[in-house]
Amino acid sequence: MRASPVPTTPPSLDDIEAMAIAALQTIPAMLRDKVRGLVIRVDEFPDEATEAEMALESPFDILGLYSGVSLDRKSVDATPTNVDMIFLYRRPILDYWCETGEDLPHIVRHVLIHEIGHHFGFSDADMEAIEEMDC
Repeated sequence: MRASPVPTTPPSLDDIEAMAIAALQTIPAMLRDKVRGLVIRVDEFPDEATEAEMALESPFDILGLYSGVSLDRKSVDATPTNVDMIFLYRRPILDYWCETGEDLPHIVRHVLIHEIGHHFGFSDADMEAIEEMDC
């Protein structure tokens, strides 16, 4: 059996986005149907405002972020002011990948599910259970 070629360049923003889109198809259908329209954005790092708000020591301290009002806190009376978004941060994800040796698509899926969990207001235990479910 022939070994897969070793990549010579790190995965791009588009590569991470493609992994996130593929990972989205692997979450349970009942959740996937409820996140239609949720924007997934891949950036190199969090912006300075996010770093300050989250009191990060380093921009590498965060792999992803849910931005918006979680479904458990939305009101039918409130007018939405922003689009619900999930940010995935490429450089921190790649750094974590290099440090752990875990499968990169698995890491992207883990971060995506964790951030979707914030969208629903789920606990960490709920998110872990979702990760183990089949779609």
